[in-house]
Parts: sequence; structure tokens; C-alpha cells
Amino acid sequence: MTSPLVGEFLGTMMLILLGDGAVAGVLLKRSKGEGAGWMVITTGWALAVMTGVFTAIACGSADAHLNPAVTLGMAVRSGNFAKCAPYLAAQMLGALAGSALVWLHYLPHWKETPDAELKRACFCTVPAIRSFAANLGSEIIATFVLVFVVGAIFSKAVAGTGPAAGLGPYLVGSLVWGIGLSLGGTTGYAINPARDFGPRLAHALLPIAGKGGSDWGYAPVPVLGPLVGGALAGALMRWLAF
Repeated sequence: MTSPLVGEFLGTMMLILLGDGAVAGVLLKRSKGEGAGWMVITTGWALAVMTGVFTAIACGSADAHLNPAVTLGMAVRSGNFAKCAPYLAAQMLGALAGSALVWLHYLPHWKETPDAELKRACFCTVPAIRSFAANLGSEIIATFVLVFVVGAIFSKAVAGTGPAAGLGPYLVGSLVWGIGLSLGGTTGYAINPARDFGPRLAHALLPIAGKGGSDWGYAPVPVLGPLVGGALAGALMRWLAF
């Protein structure tokens, strides 16, 4: 049985499983990908987004937002906010499920990794330099780029030129890759409240060996910043009428 909510749930679950899975593969001890670096992480997230979008569409969500900031931005653009609450719930639950699967997949490696901060980084973001205003600004800017360019990709002016059917997810994945490489160095580019809050909650709830705290003091930044950035992008798209 497919439906928009099933699509948002399963698409977000796949997004987090492969995205946080890429981070875990790089950071956890005795992983074959240990130490592979930022390029692998950004590439992993780009492919995770592409995979999540394809999954969401196949499972019933033609929107394939996978991100409350995208949902909010498109609602501001259209003036219709009916999807915000149900999509938010499905996306948050999908993120929680996906991060639990990352924990299960790398089960023996948590005990082998002594650094609690590295374990937490496999679930949620942390800034390179901790500064509330600067970190919030980074998330606003990066998410604005995400939502605005997604809107541009699927605008009539671009889509009307006749891209091959099914190309959209590849373009969105490439966009996320570009954001990670260009803008991700400051905060780890959450650009998605579900991507950060769901896994952060999973980190707090799961019996991860030697996990330490979940850094709830930073948690408002990757939630508020993306929502503000998404809303601003939606407002500009509405004004430009594309």
C-alpha cells in the first residue's frame, strides 16, 4: 500500500540510513572506510538524497520532500500549509527509523570507537566553531540554497525545457553534494530538521556503547535555521512566481 505519508516515511528512512551510514563508515573504528574523509561523506549524502527521493516517489509521495524545511518552503510558495504537519510527522519518524538501522548495521563498531563525539557525529550535526548566530546563519543560507534551487529545478522554465523523466532526483542529489562541498564545512549542513532531530533523538534513546551526551544545547540550530531558510526561499519563489 503506497501513500504520500508512506513515501515520506520510507524515503526519509532511506536518506538517513545511507547518509548517516556514510558518516559512520568514515568515523567509526575498524570500519573499512575509516578516515576516508569529507569527500566520501558529502558524496554519500548526495547519493542518499537521490535514493531517498526515488524511494519516496515509488512509495506514493510525488512531492518527495523528505525534509520539513522543503515542505515549509513549498507551502509558503503555494500558500497551502495542509501537508506540513502530516509530512513533518512522517519525516521525523522515518529519520528516527533510519538512524536506528545505522546503529544496528554498525553494531560491533560502537564499542570499538572510544571517542563519544565521533559516535554522536554519526547521528547528528555539530559545528566546526560553536557560535549560535554564525551557526544559525550558516544553516539558514545553506537551506535557502537547497529549497530555492530545488524550486528552480522543477520550475516551468527549467522543467519545461524537457529533461528526461526521472532526472530530478539526480539533480537534487547533485545539489546537495554541491551544498556539502561549498557550505557544509561550518555546521555539517543539516539543512533538514528531520535529518538532525530524529537521529539526535535516536542517539539519546539507543543503547550505544560509551555514547556520551546528545548535545541538546545545539539542537535548536539545525531545526530553526533550516525552517527559516526554507521559508525565506518559499517567499522569494512566491514573489518571483516560478
